[in-house]
Amino acid sequence: MLPFLVNMMEGDKKTPEPSKPGSLSDAVARQSLWGGDDLNESLALQFGMPIYRDLSQLRLSREFYKKIPYNFVKKHLVLPIQEENGTILTAVADPLHLDALEELRLMLDQPIKAVYSPKEVILEAIHDSYERELGAASQLMADLTDEGKGDGEIEVYDLLDDNLTQAPIIKLLNLILTEAIQQGASDIHFEPLENNLRVRYRIDGVLQNRHSPSQEFQSPLLTRIKVMAKLDIAEHRLPQDGRIKLRMGRREIDFRVSTVPVSGGERIVLRILDKGNVILGLDKIGMPSKIYNDFRQLISLPEGVVLVTGPTGSGKTTTLYSAICELYNDETNIMTIEDPVEYNLKGIAQIGVHHKINLSFATGLRHILRQDPDIIMIGEIRDVETAEIAIQASLTGHLVLSTLHTNDAPSAVTRMVDMGIEPYLLSSSLVGILAQRLVRRICSDCKQPYKPSERELQSLGLEGKPLLHGHLFHGAGCSACFGSGYRGRNGIYELMSVNNEIKKQIVKSPDAVQLRHLAIEQGMRSLLQHGSELVQEGVTTVAEVLRVTRGIEEG
Repeated sequence: MLPFLVNMMEGDKKTPEPSKPGSLSDAVARQSLWGGDDLNESLALQFGMPIYRDLSQLRLSREFYKKIPYNFVKKHLVLPIQEENGTILTAVADPLHLDALEELRLMLDQPIKAVYSPKEVILEAIHDSYERELGAASQLMADLTDEGKGDGEIEVYDLLDDNLTQAPIIKLLNLILTEAIQQGASDIHFEPLENNLRVRYRIDGVLQNRHSPSQEFQSPLLTRIKVMAKLDIAEHRLPQDGRIKLRMGRREIDFRVSTVPVSGGERIVLRILDKGNVILGLDKIGMPSKIYNDFRQLISLPEGVVLVTGPTGSGKTTTLYSAICELYNDETNIMTIEDPVEYNLKGIAQIGVHHKINLSFATGLRHILRQDPDIIMIGEIRDVETAEIAIQASLTGHLVLSTLHTNDAPSAVTRMVDMGIEPYLLSSSLVGILAQRLVRRICSDCKQPYKPSERELQSLGLEGKPLLHGHLFHGAGCSACFGSGYRGRNGIYELMSVNNEIKKQIVKSPDAVQLRHLAIEQGMRSLLQHGSELVQEGVTTVAEVLRVTRGIEEG
């Protein structure tokens, strides 16, 4: 190791003037002589520095990291990872960045020993080390004092940045947003009540109470959200929509913001769009093997309409995204029209609906057809105009994928006829309809067997039949699932392939009940049947399956 580096590690302040951060390595990289990480690793080897490619098992306590500002380690890419005999083992991405190591030594008042780690490894470790503790938002609420309340006009760039100059309200909101992301929430609700502000997270499709800050925090919190979303903070009478783009360490997360005036003030809902949390792939969303194979055959057809149905929040868009990701290749032109574009898909042209400039589904779809597409995805068929264009596109040689809000697969035909589409056009264009729901999975940490009642067995059509394990399962509730007994979600599906018999029935009578009877006779497994299988396998509970399938008439 170089002598001046050894001296610096031992706390000797008589060191040569350190290089500017990354000066040599950056200069060489700019000349395209060598990549940054490759050069830094070579320098580390020359200096005799140990090389650590995995820091996942090396961490100091959270109390230790409170001594070092998050923005310091992020800016300089240095991170203490272990303490050995009073010396702090510190990972660095640039072996020449000596001034940051010296500053860290002064900050900790302990000797420093540097080891080399690649930049991406250190960034990942920084994110994990500085992630907020669960319950931090509640603790801050308890500690807030009147003098710390602010109006929240400081711009936030990173949720993990714990800048000392931030007002307590800004810190509180950052903690709430961070906690919601950590717990896998899809929405955050800020609801003004008579005496306080209720904060709820939608986790696994179900709202759960989390915080109840007192009434004096209501206005600063909601104002802060409106400032971040670039909304009019003086307008309290009209609904407003906006968007917030934030970072949480290395993750970029979008929030869609909706405000509505209510009797107690303004109600704000934030929809969390976490690109790092979305799971795409038909083989990853819980489809049974038969439905998976049949659905893949349907989307591989050169033309026709494939519909995915279900209520809001049932995973329809994820299924369509998974389908077009599977279909994408260099020989295929795939285009989408969505409201809004939730996740950007590589190599696929995505158009967002913009009502203020009259860019609707129908208008966008007309222009997409002039772009020589092979496959078209429509976010949702809402009106007869969009439905007519979609059907005409399928009849002229395009594969059209879209969603529809109906309870089950056969009801989609009835809905399209109610919109004004002729049954003969549907029989000629529809090739398949997939209905789906999302059920919560039993928490693996508190999963317990129990003997079901006759009523439960009867509700799933299991009375008189031997159970797979001899009993069913439920979650007792634990800290990992926040007492709910559930953690994560699984899809349940029914797929109605539009074969010749179904086509004849559509032309004869598009009645959903008759279509359902016919489809089940021909082998369609219903949502309830798939749910029943998951209950027997111990994936979910009877209550969950009944919750999402209530109101669907069985054939």
